[in-house]
Amino acid sequence: MRPTAVVFDVGKVLFDWDPRFLYERLIADDRALDAFLRDVVTHDWHFQHDAGRPFAETSAELVAAHPEHEALIRVFAERFNETIPGPIAGMHELVAELDQAGVPLFAITNFSGEFFPPFRAAWPALFDRFRDIVVSGDEKLVKPDPAIFRLALERFGLEPHEAAFLDDNPANHAAAEAMGIHSLLFTGVEQARAWLRGLGFPVRG
Repeated sequence: MRPTAVVFDVGKVLFDWDPRFLYERLIADDRALDAFLRDVVTHDWHFQHDAGRPFAETSAELVAAHPEHEALIRVFAERFNETIPGPIAGMHELVAELDQAGVPLFAITNFSGEFFPPFRAAWPALFDRFRDIVVSGDEKLVKPDPAIFRLALERFGLEPHEAAFLDDNPANHAAAEAMGIHSLLFTGVEQARAWLRGLGFPVRG
């Protein structure tokens, strides 16, 4: 059965993201930058925010472990939007095209519940097109846990086969697919367009 709605991941699908984009402005030496991102502000440390832990807790622990980097750690929350340099090429146009065609649009994102509202507020032209967005930090559930997909489908009012889901993470893609959701392991806009067109959505080639 053909899906009727499109569900997007946010990071690495709609927007590029990496802490390096912020910290390369603050740490001039490449080797020191690499070491800082490997040993201090790591992706695993940040994942705690996506899972619902408050920055006040995670930063206090990290500062205790690396007091010499306190200022750099604290700035992560203040300047989080600078870890997101801008859109993935062509994807905002694809969202607009689907919306203008009347396709219901949703998102499931692993994102801090603290950091998402100011980020969303910076991009109203995109996010106002979405009927609902499930944010992992608010729910304290993260992809690829099947529970977040079940929660999202219930909130969106969709059966699994009614959703077409795009995510860049292989584990998230596999978890969605295992639930009967049409799922694409996203690599770029042309691939996404071809896949959605193949599912019957009204997008240009």
